[in-house]
Amino acid sequence: MDSTTLWSKIALVIPYFFSLLAFFVLLEQINYWKKKRSLPGPLLVYPILGNVISLIKKPTKFWESQALTAKSSHHGLSANYVVGCFIVYVQKAELSHKIFSNVRPDAFNLIAHPYGKKIFGEHNLIYMTALSTYMTLKQNIILEHLKNWEKLASQNLTVPIELRLLCRDINLETSQTVFVGPYLSSKARADFNIDYILFNVGLMNMPIDLPCSGFRKAKLAVKRLIDILTDCAKECKSQLKSGKEPSCLIDFWMQEILNEMDSMPQSGINQYPPHSSDIDIGSYLFDFLFAAQDASTSSLLWAITLLDQHPAVLAKVREEVGRIWSPETNTLITAEQLREMKYTQAVAREIIRYRTPAAMVPHIAREDFPLTESYTIPKGTIVFPSVLDSSLQGFIDPEQFDPDRFSEERQEDKIYKRNYLGFGIGAHQCIGQRYALNHLVLFIAMFTSLFDFKRHKSDSCDEIIYVPTTCPKDNCLVYLSRSCTPYPSFVS
Repeated sequence: MDSTTLWSKIALVIPYFFSLLAFFVLLEQINYWKKKRSLPGPLLVYPILGNVISLIKKPTKFWESQALTAKSSHHGLSANYVVGCFIVYVQKAELSHKIFSNVRPDAFNLIAHPYGKKIFGEHNLIYMTALSTYMTLKQNIILEHLKNWEKLASQNLTVPIELRLLCRDINLETSQTVFVGPYLSSKARADFNIDYILFNVGLMNMPIDLPCSGFRKAKLAVKRLIDILTDCAKECKSQLKSGKEPSCLIDFWMQEILNEMDSMPQSGINQYPPHSSDIDIGSYLFDFLFAAQDASTSSLLWAITLLDQHPAVLAKVREEVGRIWSPETNTLITAEQLREMKYTQAVAREIIRYRTPAAMVPHIAREDFPLTESYTIPKGTIVFPSVLDSSLQGFIDPEQFDPDRFSEERQEDKIYKRNYLGFGIGAHQCIGQRYALNHLVLFIAMFTSLFDFKRHKSDSCDEIIYVPTTCPKDNCLVYLSRSCTPYPSFVS
């Protein structure tokens, strides 16, 4: 066949190809309109990709647009289309609450942790057993990092230091040490930190799985991270079986699993509890560490930002902490002292409400679900109930940062419980919330006692960005100097 004949055949096919392509594009648009119905959202979407480019390039602007569109509608909802997926953004608190309350096989799917309660205790028993252990670990780690912050700040007092990655480093070390402790070697920690960065970068890339793409690197990084944590689980089982005493949370968790395995009949077909294989445990540990690192980093950054914005609140925190604990005592903050810091705890809870780390919690509709009288969410839709929007509704002056709303007198956390979704609700609320709140209170107590600090002010520096958890736009630029002399030398 000569080239002329070949091109003539191709020329005959081209009109059919473009007709088929046009039909596919039209079919995709019709499917989008059918699912969207009366919801506000873009009238037309790009084929296949949808609006993923704007989501990746400017995620903050994308989600702000979704929120404003939903808020301006009587539905409290907005629609969009991303990489072949129809999405619905939920702005109204009552509707978000409804979604959280309907995580079940015939409604919405939220990825949960079958052994989540085990790691913190069905009634927080394991958590309380391990509390004194991990508080000692945390305080020593936090202190060493804060010393490093001062060294960086003292190199040039006229230049602020950026705290986002420094806070992340605190949380990487504390969470790794508290959760898996001695089972992570120095090399494994270094590899873990590198892969964790690749994973975070991949979350902000286009979800296109091509060689050398950020998305592919993130997928491979996750596999390596889970492999590392699977090895930790295997080593933990071996050590505990040989008589080692528990020293980190995975030990307390694994001890429960081993006790359960020992109590099972020896002759049964399945002698192992569900989700107790090394790789299962490694996968769940990865999820827990993600929450303990990224969400906690967001909380620490907003704590510094909001305390700087509200000097009266900062003064009350320092007064309370100073009555209960002082760096000059050279003693660790005890669990009892932490519980006495009622106002500081209220500040921590208000930080979570006012600047929720995980602004949205995606769910997948497993079946058609009638969310309102006029709109049914189609099966397969990815639904984004906005935790941040819900937290800024219902409360008294919800746009104001006011820790006193959590006082015994006002009890807004109980009155407006349906709006406080920072840790989810009911059976599917965040199982690590006590861990997260205690970590935040501990950091606030130590940071405000050891340092004088001031935010570097610039235009829109305190605006919210998504990376993927929420963060101040300037990554929290701060001037700081030591306010205590000398640093405490902890005696446990």
